[in-house]
Amino acid sequence: MKQKIEALRERLNLLNYKYYVEAKPEVSDFEYDMLLKELQDLEALHPEFDDPNSPTKRVGSDLASGFESVAHRFPMLSLSNTYSLGELGEFVGRIEREVGKTEFVCELKFDGTAISIIYEKGRLTRAVTRGDGSRGDDVTANIRTIRSVPLVLRGEGIPDYVEMRGEVIMPHASFRRLNAERESAGEAPFANPRNAAAGTIKLLNSAEVARRGLDCYLYHMVGDNLPYDNHWDNLCVARSWGLKISDKMVKCHTWKEIEEFITRTDVERAEFPYDTDGAVIKVNDYGTQRRLGSTAKSPRWAVAYKFKAEQALTQLLSVDFQVGRTGAITPVANLNPVQLAGTVVKRASLHNADQIALLDVRVGDMVYVEKGGEIIPKIVGVDVEQRREECVPLEYVTHCPECGSELVRIEGEAKHYCPNSEGCPPQIVGRIIHFISRKAMNIEGIGEETAELLYRSGLVENVADLYALQAVQIASLPRMGVKSAEKILRELEASREVPFSRVLFALGIRFVGETTAKYLASHFRSLDRLMSASEVELAEADEVGEKIALSIRSYFENEKNVAIINRLKEVGLQFAECEQSRLSSLLEGVSVVISGSFERHSRDELKRLIELHGGKNLAAVSGATDYLLAGDKIGPAKLQKATKLGVKIISESDFERMIEDAPRESTENPQEEQTPRKSEKIAVQGELF
Repeated sequence: MKQKIEALRERLNLLNYKYYVEAKPEVSDFEYDMLLKELQDLEALHPEFDDPNSPTKRVGSDLASGFESVAHRFPMLSLSNTYSLGELGEFVGRIEREVGKTEFVCELKFDGTAISIIYEKGRLTRAVTRGDGSRGDDVTANIRTIRSVPLVLRGEGIPDYVEMRGEVIMPHASFRRLNAERESAGEAPFANPRNAAAGTIKLLNSAEVARRGLDCYLYHMVGDNLPYDNHWDNLCVARSWGLKISDKMVKCHTWKEIEEFITRTDVERAEFPYDTDGAVIKVNDYGTQRRLGSTAKSPRWAVAYKFKAEQALTQLLSVDFQVGRTGAITPVANLNPVQLAGTVVKRASLHNADQIALLDVRVGDMVYVEKGGEIIPKIVGVDVEQRREECVPLEYVTHCPECGSELVRIEGEAKHYCPNSEGCPPQIVGRIIHFISRKAMNIEGIGEETAELLYRSGLVENVADLYALQAVQIASLPRMGVKSAEKILRELEASREVPFSRVLFALGIRFVGETTAKYLASHFRSLDRLMSASEVELAEADEVGEKIALSIRSYFENEKNVAIINRLKEVGLQFAECEQSRLSSLLEGVSVVISGSFERHSRDELKRLIELHGGKNLAAVSGATDYLLAGDKIGPAKLQKATKLGVKIISESDFERMIEDAPRESTENPQEEQTPRKSEKIAVQGELF
């Protein structure tokens, strides 16, 4: 069960990155929510596998390079979602059982990208994306280009400091014009207005942002001294200040009124000039909101109801089988073009062989296509009554469509894989694209098309070849030139400073995503230590289970991978964490075992702090252990053994108080620093520590 929980966490972390960072979602909102709910249920059943860094306890992040990261004065939580009127009714019923009859405000759920706009003394001073809920990107220059956002508020009663939160959207008219321009220029069109809005707000060129025609609706006021003690009146007064507040919101006093609002809006939204994918129901009174409180991720006084996804019926013309970076085979349906959720859909996912068999989908069938959450098209059903006699069951490919290798299917996995990782072109190009991506090596001068061009021209066969490129080679390629070549070489040179955790992620080890790479880098500190670690040692790092450990060992046992790594070392990539100077000798000669989960630190962070104060981390409790640093849900075997051996058991708070008072080492006058010997015990809360 632990492996399943870890796999879900890794999957959700990847989906968060795709959704919030790349604005290229891979699954529908519904599928994401179902995965998240599955993880929540498993974690509730198995509290022994609790992890403070689980996707269930965080808000997805959209932080990007090129913008200043800013802390939110008030956290930006995300809303819980429901797709069922029954569940929504339960939400309303729970609130009224807890606080009595109450008033709700029902609003549109805009389909864009969240923003917080700060006004001080009535003047716009900063605009910040939601980010991870605690910090976001400062995109003030881009927000200033949106004509519906006032730069200066007007009217009476404007607080000295107020945050207005809302959604940056791209209206349908702007979206159609932008995609027409992109297609004319030979560029890929945006999948939908939400992706277009998210991509536009992160452009570094604010003039281009202004040209694209964004809009912004505001739906929440935050501050210390707000004009009114309820949500409705504050939004009404905000409208009088010149802020764009939707005229679709209504106050509701009964469940029947809420249900009528949802039913009416679901019908009317087809005529709106922008996308909306649901409704938001909020408790109006702030005092009641405070009584209801929030979870770590979402307020308990508000919920988002998602409308059912729009479907269309069209004909399945053929099926292609695509090969991904990891060798995974994905069947993609080619469709008779059909209008769906504001865009023309020509292709849709069929996921895997099991899904094809379950649907019994056949070439020539009339199929139902759905944009789950109005993002990724997928085939959800077949109109068998329209099936013609010549439509025969679809045979799944047995060999790679690119290199001809016989496919394999790993036990417990739904997809088939091409095992020819070294010789299959899409896998090779995919690894190069992954390596140069922003969250990896961030080599901006090379895009997907250029990466494929470098490979097809024979200049690059693996990622190490990138660093052997010469300007004359690049400049001679189609659509390239001297300036492009110089930019690529500058970016490659700059990538030598990319930190170890991102280099490790860039290698593309299967199952080692961005988060796992950070944990591994923090735990092992260098690639050499990671490469020599056993499966047991690998599993000691946070977020690393048996499956990930096996994948890592398999990667480093491949001689070709090791050869590439050695070449990357030679060109100066960072394969070790930058070492911090020791903070103190407080724990010199002291051995500590860490067990359980902690509120303010990950286990690897605690281990690093122990090392920075001169201590040693042990994996198991023994007679050589001085302290057991115990968190929630501590391992019972470790606790029992520590008690039996008389090992001192300390908490996270105890440890923090100790290191806060530790005398710091000085490189200028080391003789002035006094560090305690192991025999000089430290008092914590009246006890000897």
